[in-house]
Amino acid sequence: MEYINIIFHETYKILFLLVPVLVSVAMIVWLDRRVWAFVQKRQGPNVVGPFGLLQSLADALKYIFKEIIIPASSNKVIFIIAPIITMTLALIAWAVIPFGENNVLSDINVGILYIFAISSLGVYGIIMGGWASNSKYPFLGAIRSAAQMVSYEVSIGIIIINVLLCVGSLNLSDIVLAQQNIWFIIPLFPMFVIFFISSLAETNRPPFDLPEAEAELVAGYQTEYSGMMYAMFWLGEYANILLMCALGSILFLGGWLSPIDLYPFNILPGAIWLIFKIVFLFILFALVKAVVPRYRYDQLMRLGWKIFLPLSLTYVVLTASYLFYFNLLPVN
Repeated sequence: MEYINIIFHETYKILFLLVPVLVSVAMIVWLDRRVWAFVQKRQGPNVVGPFGLLQSLADALKYIFKEIIIPASSNKVIFIIAPIITMTLALIAWAVIPFGENNVLSDINVGILYIFAISSLGVYGIIMGGWASNSKYPFLGAIRSAAQMVSYEVSIGIIIINVLLCVGSLNLSDIVLAQQNIWFIIPLFPMFVIFFISSLAETNRPPFDLPEAEAELVAGYQTEYSGMMYAMFWLGEYANILLMCALGSILFLGGWLSPIDLYPFNILPGAIWLIFKIVFLFILFALVKAVVPRYRYDQLMRLGWKIFLPLSLTYVVLTASYLFYFNLLPVN
């Protein structure tokens, strides 16, 4: 009976995390469209529900009732598994995101490594989907995505080392608590900028949406997908975007910490502050899509390997030298 209670309790905690994440995905799709509309001086979603808030629900119902078409020449097993893997990996990464002190599903000591490992595995769903379609456009999109994600994960990993040098821990809660005096965005601002741009590339967002460039590859790795299988890719993509916004908030913007330790700011729950910061970063994501044209693929690779990689490596050396010279290296 005790084991049943434990399983029930853990299942409840998982649902308590996943349901808000799924609802948030629907809301940020609406916010994404509204931001684009604002930049382009048009209305955006405004018909289905108040202020168009139910437009995402209408889109979800459309996907549910659409026919799922599986190409006759595809590898059907892998074709079906690919979007499931993409969606699942995007959701399980949220297990280590802290929404407050002691308010995290799994407070493991290697939270950063866990997220880095899960995000690295995410490319497998895209590669499997592109290859299993047995079509040239999806396959080219999948190869592009693999090269792109590998290139920019190197920069993201080195950027995270700067934060770890200041904290001395891989635990996400420790990283947040280490910013009680000063948020890391101030001393590590160049790394925040590179992290933000690399996150755009990591999540295939414009101007780095080359794996699904409609002018060249129709819809890239998603070309042969329809119905709910297409929606799973879409869900995984936006869940990953939210995850990178949450990670950026934790690493550089103080996570759940209030920006001002004064009334009434310091009475708001930490989860509210984290949500505000995630929304702020997502609005920046949406603005970039609205105002920046798409890169060429050679420009994308040059930016990752010839600019971001040397800059991030140089900043690691500078950060370590500064902390060592002033005897500020954390001792754990």
